[in-house]
Amino acid sequence: MKFRPCIDLHNGKVKQIIGGSLSDGAEPETNFVSEKPPAWYAERYKADGLTGGHVIKLGTGNDDAAREALGGWPNGLQVGGGITAENAFQWLEAGASQVIVTSYIFQNGQIDPDRLSKLVRETGRDRLVLDLSCRKKDGQYHVVTDRWQTFTETVVDADSLRELADHCCEFLVHGVDVEGKQQGMDEELIALLAEHAPIPCVYAGGVRNFQDLEKLNIVGQGRIDVTIGSALDLFGGTMPYEEVVKFCAQ
Repeated sequence: MKFRPCIDLHNGKVKQIIGGSLSDGAEPETNFVSEKPPAWYAERYKADGLTGGHVIKLGTGNDDAAREALGGWPNGLQVGGGITAENAFQWLEAGASQVIVTSYIFQNGQIDPDRLSKLVRETGRDRLVLDLSCRKKDGQYHVVTDRWQTFTETVVDADSLRELADHCCEFLVHGVDVEGKQQGMDEELIALLAEHAPIPCVYAGGVRNFQDLEKLNIVGQGRIDVTIGSALDLFGGTMPYEEVVKFCAQ
């Protein structure tokens, strides 16, 4: 289990928000707003050799902040939020190790194979991460797009994970229903990913303490990497960042 750090950007600032509260025209519920610039976090992660973390642009107005973060850890961080086939290569040139994509590959609630193929041609499979962040509906996990507000028809299951793995190097999966609430993880989702994801997979959502990390390692069969937001002391929480890094390294 590897620790994957994060830098979530909203209105140009590093923030931690409650995942399901993102919407157009309204301020999301916010757990933390940092006084430190994005580069401060990137440089901290670089000093600790933490590769594969992600910079997420939550809405518009975050491009400059994202470029600042990537400049602090060139080729050490992924970037997501508003990525398309038309701009993906620009972000790779700006220093992203990979680009993270969700909404672009969906049209009318379904995966658009032409868009997915076009994207892979621009980035290459090894530099593309698919964000399969999901919410539960009618007993199944559906990928959600448009700031996690729109349910797609794509269900996260063995078939979809196997099929999509042919087009990317890893999956990023937020358990949106528990994201930012610090009320516990979605263990059912973690178990599903551990059982069926054929490529590296990063889980985010609800990690509160080191007991949760131990449980994630067990339920995830040691195969699922983790990112921690609101619970981390870097973002106003109680879990010491340095201890988390040590714990996951073991």
